[in-house]
Amino acid sequence: MHACGHDAHTAMLMGVATVLAGIREDIPGTVSFIFQPAEEGAPAPEEGGARVMVRDGALATAHDPSAIFGLHVWPRETGKILYRPLGAMAAADVIEITVIGKQTHGSSPWLGVDPIPVAAQIITALQTIPSRQLDVTVAPSVLTLGMINGGMRGNIIPDEVEMVGTIRNFDEGVRREMMERIERTVTLVAQSAGASADVRFSDSIPVTHNDPDLVSQMLPTLKRSTTVGVEEHLPIMGYEDFSYFQQKIPGLMFFLGVNLDGVAAGEAASNHSPYFMLNDAALSTGVRSLSNLALDYLDSVADAP
Repeated sequence: MHACGHDAHTAMLMGVATVLAGIREDIPGTVSFIFQPAEEGAPAPEEGGARVMVRDGALATAHDPSAIFGLHVWPRETGKILYRPLGAMAAADVIEITVIGKQTHGSSPWLGVDPIPVAAQIITALQTIPSRQLDVTVAPSVLTLGMINGGMRGNIIPDEVEMVGTIRNFDEGVRREMMERIERTVTLVAQSAGASADVRFSDSIPVTHNDPDLVSQMLPTLKRSTTVGVEEHLPIMGYEDFSYFQQKIPGLMFFLGVNLDGVAAGEAASNHSPYFMLNDAALSTGVRSLSNLALDYLDSVADAP
């Protein structure tokens, strides 16, 4: 399967490198190609992704890059290009919660502190934070706990329960408030049952912030790179660590539709689904759009007074 489409991203960037290398003498500037490992995060305890590449000097070249472009495949009509200025994809943080109780036999729960119902109460209470406690008119937020582990046998109350999840948002103030409310809620719910809890946040990814001036400048280029059309998309709660590059130089991350022929936008499996499929016919649009962006941008820089 294609999983998230990074095989297609690599193939398209190789195509762009081939095209531009063929007209090297006619390019009014320098183009660097970044083949990034671990966009989805490196396996612990390793490091990886854009943050490490920036730290190790991927942008600190003698050519002093002034803009960066990237694309990601998306389950939309093949060849459709989606863009959004400012916040295009959410900031993300990993949340880890340990609920600590006191182990005892399942037949005598009063002799211990059962962390399993405490964890259940915490899960329910946390969902009221984005739905009832944060101002949704400022920016959307999501809190998801996707993993919970506790216990070894059905007749033993365990010492602790581990939960792991993610929070997503588009505003730094909302992000800080969300973290404070999560920590307070978890702590107080645990204390109310005689348990304790530890909350940890890690692997923070900033908002994917498309420079609005760069988007406006390059939108005509995107429009002429596809015959299927260009569309401004809604905020996407997924994250993209391309944002670390954008913290250093203006950047534009856009999306390329890759649905199979005849598959409508709402009918295709999403990225990361085992059923996610990718139409090879979209690759040429990806190569064309990235090539045009590089050439048009360099032409504009060369023509600038």
